[in-house]
Amino acid sequence: MISFSGTQFPKDVILYAVFFYVRYGVSYRDVEEIFAERNVKVDHSTLNRWVIKYSSSLALAAKKNKRAVATSWKMDETYIQVKGQWVYLYRAVDKFGDTVDFMLSEKRDEAAATAFFKQAIDNNGFPKKVVMDKSGANYVGLENLNFLLMLAGIISFVEILQIK
Repeated sequence: MISFSGTQFPKDVILYAVFFYVRYGVSYRDVEEIFAERNVKVDHSTLNRWVIKYSSSLALAAKKNKRAVATSWKMDETYIQVKGQWVYLYRAVDKFGDTVDFMLSEKRDEAAATAFFKQAIDNNGFPKKVVMDKSGANYVGLENLNFLLMLAGIISFVEILQIK
């Protein structure tokens, strides 16, 4: 449980402030203005301290309450620009369209694909089936995990379907 002891503002005000900042990507001064319209006087530097102090704890709490994903995943990667730098966005969604996981990587290779699958499996459990494009790196990355399952003595493997 997140402790709000010693704070001047009520817990709900802090949670809404952090939510507005993180969810909508607005500036601290914008959040300050939003709260001023609701007759809550809070400084932008206080908002900054709240985001630094509570955002990681709130993310962990939200992760614990995350709904379980389906065991059939669709996985792909794309090339996007983040803050002026081109990176690969690895992502997976389940059969209902809910996001399983995502990862940014500078490279599109076997190591990046293996790291993505390890992260996704650590956060969501093993899928029964993964549908992906014809990318050789992604296939080898998932094959590496199947190999590790075999070494661990686990009989069920992740089924890999490659569709062009």
